[in-house]
Amino acid sequence: MKSYASKRVLVTGGAGFLGSHLCERLLAEGCDVLCVDNYFTGSRDNVVHLLKHPRFELMRHDITIPLYVEVDRIFNLACPASPVHYQHDPVQTTKTSVHGAINMLGLAKRLGARIFQASTSEVYGDPEVHPQPEEYRGNVNPIGPRACYDEGKRCAETLFFDYHRQHGLSIKVARIFNTYGPRMHPNDGRVVSNFIVQALKGEPITIYGDGSQTRSFCYVDDLIEGFVRLMDSPDDITGPINIGNPGEFTILQLAETVIRLTGSKSRIERRPLPTDDPKQRKPDITRAKSLLGWEPSIRLEEGLGKTIAYFDALLGQEALRPAAE
Repeated sequence: MKSYASKRVLVTGGAGFLGSHLCERLLAEGCDVLCVDNYFTGSRDNVVHLLKHPRFELMRHDITIPLYVEVDRIFNLACPASPVHYQHDPVQTTKTSVHGAINMLGLAKRLGARIFQASTSEVYGDPEVHPQPEEYRGNVNPIGPRACYDEGKRCAETLFFDYHRQHGLSIKVARIFNTYGPRMHPNDGRVVSNFIVQALKGEPITIYGDGSQTRSFCYVDDLIEGFVRLMDSPDDITGPINIGNPGEFTILQLAETVIRLTGSKSRIERRPLPTDDPKQRKPDITRAKSLLGWEPSIRLEEGLGKTIAYFDALLGQEALRPAAE
């Protein structure tokens, strides 16, 4: 990725789970990295090891407010991505997706910078087409409890393509499918982190519904490789491009695998399925393979092993902290 060397790159949401891994990768590519985050779901702890790097800068900022900086590339990752967090303040979630996109696109237009949008498989809603190709327009409830995220991201994609058509902006849009790995928030409500934390604590593993719903899990290193390849691709490759692992597992299979890998004695506990929870999710990555030469290489058990080790260490650190008085 030689075109990255000496580039000044802005990463919004850079102190989050995905953003922190992206910042590391960009620094390794020789970039100057400006990491921007308001710490709603991100954490300074995720990037504290980068603070002494001479080409890394950290700024606390909310992208719903305009930002005036000088950069060559923009990765727009800022937005809470788990239902627990994006439903906490749904109006702010929509503002982050829509106002944040407008502000970052305006910045890119002023600078003539290439801009990347971290979109989501949630734009497909509860899909009636399986697996989901980029041409599928989705089955989304626009007034449901998940709509702040689903429709916010759909609107952001609209804005990106309108800026591309109207202003000739160089855009890249990735649709992210379920991703996991170290630095996931332990209380984000996502299925991988939920199951691992519950298993390590010996608590019941909560499955919503009968566990037959499916997901496809991509390890974070594979995902970041897809990001970098898409950003570095020719101008005529705008996306949207699915970035995810096409390996499909039921939620029950995931729970059983986590129990086995952790050696936990946790039992499985079933709860009602949340409103608008997708029954199946699997990316068609034909476009990523043909245009980017990308496909995931890390198998689920290997990635889970690394993620379990991270959470095991994290929970051990929490246990050593003195109790609040």
